[in-house]
Amino acid sequence: MLNKFLIPAMVLAAGAAQAEGLPGVSDGPGPNLVIEVADSAGQSKGKIVLDLYNDKAPKHVERLLTLAKSGAYDGVVFHRVIDGFMAQTGDVEFGKHGSDTARAGMGGSSMPDLPAEFNDVSFQAGTVGMARSQDPNSANSQFFIDLAPATFLDGQYTVVGQLVDGWDVLNAVKKGDPAANGAVVDPDHMLKVTVEE
Repeated sequence: MLNKFLIPAMVLAAGAAQAEGLPGVSDGPGPNLVIEVADSAGQSKGKIVLDLYNDKAPKHVERLLTLAKSGAYDGVVFHRVIDGFMAQTGDVEFGKHGSDTARAGMGGSSMPDLPAEFNDVSFQAGTVGMARSQDPNSANSQFFIDLAPATFLDGQYTVVGQLVDGWDVLNAVKKGDPAANGAVVDPDHMLKVTVEE
């Protein structure tokens, strides 16, 4: 199985400009995902809050909520983090902290893949998108949060939400090796993921 998020070569070659701070966004009607981030030793680094766009990608948002409410996201690592680009997590099959995460990024959940819900939201700093393989209709459980604008992803990946709080926490997530496609050694993880309706 392919890694669920294919990083365009131009990003790895040129890199994206690091965002200076969270753009002026406000918390919408929700629902929200609240993610407590922890380091590899289990020490909390703080929380990030994602406002989910139920009106733009209802099937994908429903999947995120289902996995969060079931506890499936608790303990899942940020397996790929590329400085100036994005932080990816959500592999509930192969990405559990404390287990062998060598295959993190190749799995999903026990639920079927989702049909794409491409929309008119542009990928900017803090935008939340669904990871997928080369098949546009293969998103499942993995998602990524942009650390900087990435408009080249517009119309290619389903946008599901926006970071509305915790930019400093997101920006402090342990980065991976760009030469290894952002793979992270001893990665940070989502200690606890809860839903605010």
